[in-house]
Amino acid sequence: MTRWSDVIVLGGGPAGLSCARELRKLGVKSVTLLEREAELGGVPRHCGHTGYGLREFGKLYTGPDYAKRIADDASDADLRPRMTALKIEPGGLIRATGPNGMEDLQAKAVVLAMGARETPRSARLISGTRPFGVMNTGALQQFIYLHGRCPFECPVVVGSELVAFSTLLTLRHAGIKPLAMIEEGERITAHRPGEWIARLGFGVPLMVNTRLVRILGQDRVEAIEVDRGFGPERFDCDGVILTGRFRPEAALIAASHVELDAGTSGPAIDGYFRCSDHTFFAAGNILRGIETAGQCWREGKAAAHMALARLEGRLPQRQADARVAIQGPLAYVYPQRIYRDAPTTNPLLFKARVSRAVRGRLSVIVDGAVVWSKRISALPERRIEWKLPYRNMKNCQQVTVELDAA
Repeated sequence: MTRWSDVIVLGGGPAGLSCARELRKLGVKSVTLLEREAELGGVPRHCGHTGYGLREFGKLYTGPDYAKRIADDASDADLRPRMTALKIEPGGLIRATGPNGMEDLQAKAVVLAMGARETPRSARLISGTRPFGVMNTGALQQFIYLHGRCPFECPVVVGSELVAFSTLLTLRHAGIKPLAMIEEGERITAHRPGEWIARLGFGVPLMVNTRLVRILGQDRVEAIEVDRGFGPERFDCDGVILTGRFRPEAALIAASHVELDAGTSGPAIDGYFRCSDHTFFAAGNILRGIETAGQCWREGKAAAHMALARLEGRLPQRQADARVAIQGPLAYVYPQRIYRDAPTTNPLLFKARVSRAVRGRLSVIVDGAVVWSKRISALPERRIEWKLPYRNMKNCQQVTVELDAA
């Protein structure tokens, strides 16, 4: 027997909980949220440090307190933890399993908000042995904050995205001082003050232009080999924390009929957060890998309004038929599809990231004419945003986002 809802939300992190909360506030009667973990809240549950919630709630929370706040705010929805979606099918059908066995659920709109995951060691092509002590940030935070255990005493932190600094905070909480933070690029990926925060605030040496090439050890990590441009060097340590390089948790989508975008590795969407099957919407880190919890929370809220518009029949029904092409050193741009006959009242929000550090001119070209242009200086993992009125793209045949690197 199929269980019906007005809207089903897949994922109980900031985007999913924000979406469920907003839908109930908007008056949607039947909102069901499925989360595979036993507790709601997503990644912030594991982050014992502060820094969450200022823009959403006007005050700072620790990760667990923030997770509890957004879960409590969504309690008016039908929240179902320990429910794992196994398959999504056309028309909003979800096949899932949970404490009561297999279930079929269906809704008039489904919001995909399954989040992202860090790239594991196997995908980073790091050679060496397979000892204990190699983990990503999420595993580290579970060890320390959820289980109260210290897996090592002198680890190396690999990467310099914002999540690497979350790692430093987690290690400080456990009384662990890393040997070093290493970064392959010529500068850190996070904002430049992070370099001084690592060195002066945490007392951790920062090694740029440094590539991890091998992990050494038998039962546990004993050392690493790095390459700084003049041959391998050995550093003794007892742990390796691989941070960043997040990818959307999109295995469920990849096995379905919903289109994935090669640039983001997440679902391709239009300006209404809709996927290629218009029953499905997407919000949060499923769209493109990692963003802050606050950014995901806001996207979930925006997607709720689009899902309601579908329920009320206020969204255009024609398939979006103008695709967004990219040129130059851009990793991705979304939305990936534009409606030719879209309403002209609201501007369209574009988001993009570059594939390498670059300075140049970013332009939007519609049917051969430049309709928007701006000089930018950008780094990978830094979000670029701009708004463009829909009237600039009405009845368009081709939209190209071009980055002309200087």
